[in-house]
Amino acid sequence: MIVQATAAGTSAKRAPSRAWRKLRANKGALVGLAIILFFTALAALAPLLPIPDPVATSWSAIRKAPSAAHWLGTDDLGRDILSRMIWGAQASLMAGIFSVAIAVAIGVPFGLISGYYGGWIDQIISRITEAFLAMPFLITAIALAAFLGPSLTNAMIAIGLSATPVFVRLTRGQVLAVKTEEYVEGARSIGLRHFSIITRYILPNVFAPILVQATLTIATAIIAEASLSFLGLGQQPPAPSWGSMLNVAKNYLEQAPWMAMWPGAAIFLVVIGFNLLGDGLRDALDPREA
Repeated sequence: MIVQATAAGTSAKRAPSRAWRKLRANKGALVGLAIILFFTALAALAPLLPIPDPVATSWSAIRKAPSAAHWLGTDDLGRDILSRMIWGAQASLMAGIFSVAIAVAIGVPFGLISGYYGGWIDQIISRITEAFLAMPFLITAIALAAFLGPSLTNAMIAIGLSATPVFVRLTRGQVLAVKTEEYVEGARSIGLRHFSIITRYILPNVFAPILVQATLTIATAIIAEASLSFLGLGQQPPAPSWGSMLNVAKNYLEQAPWMAMWPGAAIFLVVIGFNLLGDGLRDALDPREA
């Protein structure tokens, strides 16, 4: 018994190092991580960078092409696009991370309860989850954001609630596969409470797929936030947001294409970064992979 416990503890210690080694060997995941860290650093250091005020207008610099004075050009009100993109990264990354945090905080507990207890509890939670999953994610987010009112906070809540059913279903499926394992049965046989079994034995063993799904969902949430801001339901002017920048830029695609090109490229790169990192985490955390 002591030998088995020691072996289990040793393999548990080796698992993170093995996963980290596999992640470092994945070039795509490293590229994705580098992109994420780059934009995160820009967003965090925005107040310290020597860039113009993102909301300051200049009537003498309306829709100016990229130049030494304005590296990425200016918009329809003469505001510096580079500055607005850097400050807009705060809104996009914050919306992606916090909305997914909301989805995980609500979805994972309900998924654990549904999968572990089963019965009528599982039936109720599963039917409600399926009803929400039947509706397109973005349509649900738009409807909730319109109901709550236009603001970045309400957009994050709307996106988080819309993404919750995915985590309920994923967690439930993982729990159903884990709760019949011998170590869970052993925990029950020695009289451990259900809460202890769920938190000490089940949750740690279903955490990896939840982490992968959360990473991938952040990319989806960033697109959703840009879509809501594009429609006027997210970050409100004059505060910068990549989605609202695209909304303005759509009126000047021929006269000032750089207004749409740069925020569009930023959204593309960040989304690609999270997708690459998510794929890398999936491979690194897969116990079937040597």
